[in-house]
Amino acid sequence: MAHLNETHDPTLRSWVDSANAHGTDFPIQNLPFGVFRRKGTSEPFRGGVAIGDRILDLRAALATGVFSGEAADALAACSGETLNGFMALGADAHSLTRSVLSKSLVAGCGAQSRLAGCLVAQAECEHALPAAIGDYTDFYTSIYHATAIGRLFRPDSPLLPNYKWVPIGYHGRSSTIGVSGQAFPRPIGQVLAPGGSEPDVVPSRRLDYELELGVFIGAGNAIGSPIPIAEADDHVFGVCLLNDWSARDIQAWEYQPLGPFLAKNFATTISPWIVTLEALAPFRTAWTRPQGDPPPLPYLAGAEVASEGAFDIRLSVAIETAKMRDGGRPPVVVARTSYRHAYWAMSQLVAHHTVNGCALRPGDLLGTGTLSGPGAGEEGALIEATSGGKKPVALDGETRTFLEDGDAVIMRGWCEREGFARIGLGEVVGCVLPANV
Repeated sequence: MAHLNETHDPTLRSWVDSANAHGTDFPIQNLPFGVFRRKGTSEPFRGGVAIGDRILDLRAALATGVFSGEAADALAACSGETLNGFMALGADAHSLTRSVLSKSLVAGCGAQSRLAGCLVAQAECEHALPAAIGDYTDFYTSIYHATAIGRLFRPDSPLLPNYKWVPIGYHGRSSTIGVSGQAFPRPIGQVLAPGGSEPDVVPSRRLDYELELGVFIGAGNAIGSPIPIAEADDHVFGVCLLNDWSARDIQAWEYQPLGPFLAKNFATTISPWIVTLEALAPFRTAWTRPQGDPPPLPYLAGAEVASEGAFDIRLSVAIETAKMRDGGRPPVVVARTSYRHAYWAMSQLVAHHTVNGCALRPGDLLGTGTLSGPGAGEEGALIEATSGGKKPVALDGETRTFLEDGDAVIMRGWCEREGFARIGLGEVVGCVLPANV
């Protein structure tokens, strides 16, 4: 693969011992970026890189004098309270920074003595959003999810004709995006009861999760200047996990004719670490369409997207009820799937978003939409897994059709491939609180 370099070498070992542990999400081959501070302090949030069970404090690392030149400039841009300035530097600067950090964290390097004091235990830290998110757009890239939802809302026409031609998306609400650990009250809105003639304003009874990836934009584009598909990946900084909570009963009443609104904008939760596209390079795979489906229009097509435009990012979602938590029992995994099943590739989302001249800015967030796979147990939302609430999911002595107060949802992501180090995205956790009534 043309995207591979020395940072992907599976034989690399770090002087941070926990980064060498089997099954860790954050080996030296990963080096994801986030924003953190020590728990219980009022110190400013600052940029950090996950390495094993530690965080390299980039502000402190810069102060050691280990880094100079362009690397020091790049680290200065990602040592503040958000990563937007670093994201804006573009793919070459991101790659240079990963390379320099890799060389500084590898076993046997001369930087260990000066950087060891810049490590902080992840367990002792809290996170903020990694970027100031100006705009948030959620797409609809799983044809399996789109078809399943379509059958529930439009039995006679589950998949609308435009789906196979255009990446469908809507503009979401950035003000309610929170980092992992977010707890939010059950949303209230207009709901039309089955057989009813007038809606009531009530707490949602059909609260759901959506298993997604979040795509952070790096370098932006000028208004009126579309990003070509061949350059789209250069404008992506990296990916995180994303849970786009959804109130299905509010959604059913409001979504026509203009689509999602209050059913979606009350909370969205993302994981704290952004894994760069460069770190994910070994897990690229061919992007394909089922035989007989229309080929993408020219602005969405290209040799590179066809050969390696998809990513095999494995995903899981688990539910922890209040009874499980109180009884010390583990969460129950209810779905496992992979991003490789997406009908539209990441680069196609960027190219489509800008084809009309729309300007993307560093730190803008794109959601992939619910990532469901083709088989049983690969459903990225409860509305699919329960056939619209008709078939409850079993949870260690309990059942769920939709989420109840006190339920926590835990999503995880990781990549594995023979001959390469395992790369993890960590986890995103969110919890449902009672409605504010």
